[in-house]
Amino acid sequence: MSVTKAEKNTLVITADGELDHHTAAKIRKEADNAFSGDTRNIIFDFSKLTFMDSSGLGMIMGRYKKIQKKGGSLVIVSPKPQVKRILEMSGIMSIAKIEPNIKQALKRM
Repeated sequence: MSVTKAEKNTLVITADGELDHHTAAKIRKEADNAFSGDTRNIIFDFSKLTFMDSSGLGMIMGRYKKIQKKGGSLVIVSPKPQVKRILEMSGIMSIAKIEPNIKQALKRM
């Protein structure tokens, strides 16, 4: 799990393995610490994520609310089928775009 600034106004949040209560809390804390006044967009790299529960969905929605106020975008990179299904069932896919890799996600910003 990691949170980095890819560009001056975009956070890239990489999650691998499982996104559950413990890891969601860690990512939430790191993302909020990295979130600055000029942050408008968030990219979630889920290419190595194998499991996500409701804590992960809550973490995504909380970060989305922050960027929504600034007119920003939310992009999810390469979710595995089981993760994509959870995102679709939760409605997150209606607010997020899917891209195959970080490079394409950054172009969308």
